[in-house]
Amino acid sequence: MSQFFQIHPENPQSRLIKQAAEIIRQGGLAVIPTDCAYALACRIGDKNTTERVQRLRQVGPKHNFTLLCRDLSELSTFAKVDNTQYRLLKAHTPGAFTFILPATREVPRLLMHPKKRTIGIRVPANNIAMALLEEAGEPLMTSSLIMPGDELPLSDPYDIRQTLEHSVDLVVDGGFCGFEATTVVDMTEEVPVLMRQGVGDASAFA
Repeated sequence: MSQFFQIHPENPQSRLIKQAAEIIRQGGLAVIPTDCAYALACRIGDKNTTERVQRLRQVGPKHNFTLLCRDLSELSTFAKVDNTQYRLLKAHTPGAFTFILPATREVPRLLMHPKKRTIGIRVPANNIAMALLEEAGEPLMTSSLIMPGDELPLSDPYDIRQTLEHSVDLVVDGGFCGFEATTVVDMTEEVPVLMRQGVGDASAFA
């Protein structure tokens, strides 16, 4: 049975944030709010929990996971970024963007695209997610909360609790945070390529 924390979206309670971060640190699988939708989150490089996400979502090893980072300096530890890319990233973070970038050696192999050796990275504009990242002291590995057969992610915390109470270790209720996807931009080539139009304004990449 999963735990259910109601955390204030504007002023997250530090006691609950600490407990949530500890559950994740111990190998737990959590549902957390972001600036676009709820997402599955676990500790970076945790093989067992990664496999739980793959089973839950019925996705294969080529599924693209996203690293949720606190800021651009943390992002640059896990992805190779040149000066031009850095300026674009700085203009669009934090926010509803996922950037596909070449991964550094800090990224566990099971998270990378097996052939391209890329990783999706983003900095969320959500107080609860940022507080969790701060407490964890490292990025969180995340995946959209889209169940098999669904096109949109689950968005109601009580529905999430009912659906996943035996499949995850923690559900964080941070209120309604939307059900749209991030805008995905591939920055592995010289010219950025818009791969998916989501919440983020992609006019700079068009």
